[in-house]
Amino acid sequence: MGITTLDPQHPLAGLDLTPFAFTRRCWADATPDSVYRLISDVSLIERWSPSASEVSYAPGDGPWVGARFSGLNRRDQREWVTHSEVVQADPGLAFAFVVGGADHGIVRWSWHFREQGTGSIVEQSWQLLRTDPVLGATREDVIALRDHMADSAEATLLALAEWIVADRTR
Repeated sequence: MGITTLDPQHPLAGLDLTPFAFTRRCWADATPDSVYRLISDVSLIERWSPSASEVSYAPGDGPWVGARFSGLNRRDQREWVTHSEVVQADPGLAFAFVVGGADHGIVRWSWHFREQGTGSIVEQSWQLLRTDPVLGATREDVIALRDHMADSAEATLLALAEWIVADRTR
């Protein structure tokens, strides 16, 4: 994904990005270290996410800052491949990546973990970093994307929490 400069006349040029972020959270019956290991193994995300599959690190890469991975995404009967870069990898605390790479990415996904009782509060955040024509042609397109991603994050968190419980009984 290369850098795209919007024409100053494009409807998204100059868009205030502040409202294009969200955080969702859930409680999971696992320690922060255990949840971190699951999330930082990006190949596992398809077990929980309704929007991502075929995710894998580049050969020789893993869950550390600077590592790169790709994955297949889908929305509204469309599929596309994204390329991402890990920008935070703090075992048991946080894992984050930027779609498009750290220097010129479009979206930052972050996961944070903190102990609560016998398990963890797991937070998943999404933040639009810049506009790009790939996001759509209008503000409404970007709002629809944000809302879709928020729904996907909620579904992912719930599926993760349920999978952790079910995995113990297998």
